[in-house]
Amino acid sequence: MENRTAAEEYWVKAFIKENFAEQKKTRRWGIFFKLLTFLYLFGAAFLFFNAQTNLLSDQQKAPHTAMVKINGVIAADKEANANVIVSGLRAAFKNEFSQAVMLVINSPGGSPVQAGYVFDEIQRLRLLYPDKKLYAVIAELGASGGYYIAAAAEQIYADKASLVGSIGVTASSFGFVDLMKKVGVERRHYTSGEHKAFLDPFSPSKDAERDFWQEVLDVTHRQFINVVKTGRGDRLNLDKAELFSGLIWNGEQALSLGLIDGLGSPGFVAREIVKAENIVDYSVQPSAIEKLTKRLGISIGSGFAEQVVSGNSGINLSL
Repeated sequence: MENRTAAEEYWVKAFIKENFAEQKKTRRWGIFFKLLTFLYLFGAAFLFFNAQTNLLSDQQKAPHTAMVKINGVIAADKEANANVIVSGLRAAFKNEFSQAVMLVINSPGGSPVQAGYVFDEIQRLRLLYPDKKLYAVIAELGASGGYYIAAAAEQIYADKASLVGSIGVTASSFGFVDLMKKVGVERRHYTSGEHKAFLDPFSPSKDAERDFWQEVLDVTHRQFINVVKTGRGDRLNLDKAELFSGLIWNGEQALSLGLIDGLGSPGFVAREIVKAENIVDYSVQPSAIEKLTKRLGISIGSGFAEQVVSGNSGINLSL
């Protein structure tokens, strides 16, 4: 009886050991096949994007209209930042087969600094390539910083319902002083410099500091106006008192104000103005690995977190 029990115990242990080894082996094969599947998808995506790039290169070797897109808010930490836009513009101007360059803009505006960088670079490129014209086409929206950049173009086109203009400057904040008093919160903020905390939303606003900040906005607004006047020249209808008031107009109104030169789409401009119907996109795109990770759902959005931790007090100017 004791021998049979020992034998049974031996076989039970052997069975467990063998079963454990089999599970371990199965897990290893599972990991291997998952890795193999990932490498297959990665390789397929790489070949696909590489093929697309080669196709684009072939298109660039024939006469075409070069297109660079500006989508969304113009800011250093956004996709529509000066480095990205300028890189596309340089490549578009440099290619001898591009008959003209076309900026397609759909932007509510953003940083005056980033917009200024792009405007200045366009001016430089136009001098460097005097025989190559640059056109701007406003899609749904070409406002503030978006129009700031468009003003650097030889001509501007838009749809009759596009929104154009908003030549002004804004800086927004909140004041929590009275709320803090009600809830019994004491603000402790130590600075060196009389006006160092003048934009702090938890400190009382002072008349002198308000006047100073308004002056900063007014000077930036004048810079914006000068850029538009430089770009548009005598085409502007300066008899319209509200032209630089920050108001926004549709394409039909913008045409009468001299803010644009005609009504038309990117296809219209390429076909009828440039006379090179084939459009090649020079917009700088995310790399193949970035596209792949986004498609596989690996990338993590950070916009919400940025809003939570930024604590923006309104110190940023926006066109």
